[in-house]
Amino acid sequence: MKRSLPVKAPAALSLCLSLALLGCQSVADTHTASKGRASETIASSAPQKTTSSPSDSRAATEETDNGSGAAATDAGVVQDPAGFDAWVDQFRQRAAAEGIDQATLAEAFDRASYQPRILEYDRSQPEFTRQIWSYLDSAVSASRVSNGRERLAANRATVDEVNRQYGVPGEIIVAIWGIESNYGSNFGDFETIDALSTLGFDGRRQSFAQGELMAALKILQNGDIDRDHMRGSWAGAMGHTQFIPSSFLAYAVDEDGDGRRDIWGSIPDVMASTANYLDASGWQRGQPWGVEVTLPDGFDYSQTELSVRHPSQAWQAQGVKRLDGQPLPDFDQASVIAPAGAQGPAFLVGPNFRVIMRYNASTSYALAVATLSDRLAGRPGIQGEWPRDEPALSRDRIRRMQQGLNAHGFDVGTPDGLVGPNTRAGLRAYQRSIGVVPDGYPTQSLIQRLTSG
Repeated sequence: MKRSLPVKAPAALSLCLSLALLGCQSVADTHTASKGRASETIASSAPQKTTSSPSDSRAATEETDNGSGAAATDAGVVQDPAGFDAWVDQFRQRAAAEGIDQATLAEAFDRASYQPRILEYDRSQPEFTRQIWSYLDSAVSASRVSNGRERLAANRATVDEVNRQYGVPGEIIVAIWGIESNYGSNFGDFETIDALSTLGFDGRRQSFAQGELMAALKILQNGDIDRDHMRGSWAGAMGHTQFIPSSFLAYAVDEDGDGRRDIWGSIPDVMASTANYLDASGWQRGQPWGVEVTLPDGFDYSQTELSVRHPSQAWQAQGVKRLDGQPLPDFDQASVIAPAGAQGPAFLVGPNFRVIMRYNASTSYALAVATLSDRLAGRPGIQGEWPRDEPALSRDRIRRMQQGLNAHGFDVGTPDGLVGPNTRAGLRAYQRSIGVVPDGYPTQSLIQRLTSG
C-alpha cells in the first residue's frame, strides 16, 4: 500500500468550531493561566484537528478548560445577507491572488449559497452541560461497541497495515471513527464550501473560517474530491473522521494508492489519515492510553489536573493503584483525572491520552475514545460507579457559583458559566474551608450551600 509523506502543518493549526463545547477549545496539554476568566487556560502549540462532528453528541459533556472563547474569536458582527455575493466575489479575487486557478474558483463559487441555518448552529449554546456518564452511555453504547467490532473485523488487513506504519492500534482508529461519525453513518451533509463561505462571511470566527475555506479550495484544486462530494458538518469538518480542511492538507494520506486522498469514500485513506494525524501528534507505539485506578484515602484532588504530571512510580508511591491489581503502566509523564471528583471513577492517563485530546480537546471525548477502544479490543469498560443522581448544571447555575466563590474570597476570575481549572481550584479552596473533600467537583447541594450563605 502507498503511504504519502505527511505535509507538516504549522503549530496551533486551528481553533475549534465545536458548537456544544460552548466556545473555542484548546488542545489537551493546557496549563492554568492567569485568572482572567473563570475557566481560562493557556493552549499548547501541538497539532490540532479540532472539529465539530455533525451530531455533536460528544460535545456537550465537557467542562471546558479555557474560557468562553470570546478572546479567541472574531467579533462576529451580524452581516446583511444581501452582501454575501459581493463578499464571495472579493474572496475569489483573494484566492486567485494566492494561486487558486479559475476553474477551481468557478467550481467552488459559481453556485455558492448563503446558509442561515449554519449561523443558527454557530451562535447557539446549550443551556445545560451534559454529565459525563450520560455522554459515555451514548458514545460507548452497546450498539456502537458491536458495530465497531464488526468494522474492526471487516477491515482487519487495513488496520494491521496502518498499525505497522504508524504504530496506532486499530481499535483506537475505529473508536475515533465511531465517535466522530458513527462509522460513517453521519458525517454531515453540509456542502463544505457553502458552510465555510457562510461562516467566513458572517460567523463568530470569520478569519478562521476564511483560512479553512482557502484550504478547501486547495483540496479541490488538488483533485482529491469534487465540490459535490466535499461534505461534512456545519462547521466545515469533513468525512468519516471529521478533518477540517487545513488538517486534511497536512495529514490526509492516499493509502489505497488511487492518487487521491479520500476521507469520504476510501476506508483505507480514512484509517491511514487518522493514524497519521495521531502519529504526528506524538503517539507512542506500544503504550496504552491509561488505566482505571483507585485513589487512597486523603488523596489530594488538586493533583487531578492534566497539567500535573509525574512518573507512574511517583503516583504509586502516593497510593494510586490499578483497579485490576496489576502494576501501573510505566509512564514517564502520567496524570490522574477524576471527572466526577471523589464520587466517581479515577484514571491514570499517559501521553497517548493527551494525543487523543489533540484530536479533540475534551477530557470526556478522549475518555470515550479510550473506553470504546478497550471494548472493541475485548477489554472491560469503566468499572467504577458514576454519581448518576447528580443533576446536570446550567451555565447560569455555574455562573452564580463562580460569583459566589468570588464573593467569599475564592477568586476564580470573571464568571463565564464554564468549569475549568480556575473554577475547580477556587471550589477546592471553598470545600476545604467547610470541611468536605476538596475534589473541585460542583454539585447541586454544594452550590446551594455556597450561594445561600
